[in-house]
Amino acid sequence: MILAIDIGNTNTVFGCLEEDTLLFTLRIRTDRLKTADEYRLLIGGLLEIQGVNPSHIEGGILSSVVPELRTVFAAAMERLTGKQFLIVASGLKTGLKILMDNPGQLGADLVVDAVAALAKYRPPLAIFDMGTATTLSVLDETGSYLGGMIIPGLRLSVDALSSRAAQLPFIHLGPPAKVIGSNTIDCMQAGAIYSNAAMLDGLSERVEEELGQPVTVVATGGLMGTVLPYCKRKIHYEENLLLEGLNILYKKNKKACAK
Repeated sequence: MILAIDIGNTNTVFGCLEEDTLLFTLRIRTDRLKTADEYRLLIGGLLEIQGVNPSHIEGGILSSVVPELRTVFAAAMERLTGKQFLIVASGLKTGLKILMDNPGQLGADLVVDAVAALAKYRPPLAIFDMGTATTLSVLDETGSYLGGMIIPGLRLSVDALSSRAAQLPFIHLGPPAKVIGSNTIDCMQAGAIYSNAAMLDGLSERVEEELGQPVTVVATGGLMGTVLPYCKRKIHYEENLLLEGLNILYKKNKKACAK
């Protein structure tokens, strides 16, 4: 049994895996101010509720888009489980060929998403991850990582609009009643959801135009499930893509975590 940890800007997701089976997931709010001991107590308690003894965890791996929390979580998990967790960073074997100007700038989450998508789908690929930011990763027909886009996230954009427009409320991102809203909240929900669905469809088409060939579109992230029903093109939704990618990388590199 291993523990895979995805540390995002807003939330941190844990996945407990046995071989290739995801047993359960846990989600907590990412807090840059918590210490390693605070995280150790919090995570230990959550695992205990799931009936997992931390000492029985074989090992683990974590990726983080919050640099200062990499060492904090690594220390917390070592104190909790007695194991040194792998960290997705330079030096970790990924098998991914990155053709960007500066490969070291590529976020750990995007590397993991790409590894997982390549294990399940034939390239070329367009991979969307809808979190605090919406990201697009493009892989060519050989599986090489070409680059992509970073876009203000859906929730972030709507909250920014509400905070800067005096007469617009903060809203829940639920399913819009229809395309053409008839009140302020319906207009905001329709604008948020349908514009993001149209963006995913449109960007996929533009990637295909630039590559000169069709692409398989894969999507993940906490907000993707809300937007997917309103997309017109075929999109493969993988809710746990990042956790699956972490599992793949752990198996590739597990010898390195042995003390």
